Amino acid sequence: MSQEPQSAADFASGSGRTARLLDDVDRRILDELVRDGRASIRTLAERIHISRTNAYARVERLVREGVITGFQAQVAPEPAGLGTSAYVSLTIEQNTWREVAARLARVRYVQHAALLGGDHDVLALVRAPDNAALRDLVLNQVQAIPGVLSTRTWLVFEEFDGVDTPWALP
Repeated sequence: MSQEPQSAADFASGSGRTARLLDDVDRRILDELVRDGRASIRTLAERIHISRTNAYARVERLVREGVITGFQAQVAPEPAGLGTSAYVSLTIEQNTWREVAARLARVRYVQHAALLGGDHDVLALVRAPDNAALRDLVLNQVQAIPGVLSTRTWLVFEEFDGVDTPWALP
């Protein structure tokens, strides 16, 4: 399944564009904010040894340029009542990505979805309360989306995050 961006707006949204190079200070800011999104500008400036004015200006620029897209709490799924996690792959009809994506984005418990190159077209991360909710989501909601030809589900037994963020300096 392949779709080329249709307009300059598609490129601006991140489809196939070359990423802007970040300098070491920007990368350190991102690393700190990924580790602690609640850090104040003052704390951020102290941690990376720049002025508060510089830290504020850089964070504002990173937000304005769309490098930082938001600040949010990281929620542990199990203690929050979502005890079943799974990856669900979808094979879809050619040229239905936009419609499938729009419908999939509205399915409760779908945390993330990505268009892929390879054996499957879409991979979705699902966090559900239990296996019954996961079953309903896959069999009654996802498979009912027009354009979805088939699905495959992998249960997640355990997960972990990498030790370093991708923004950490080598």
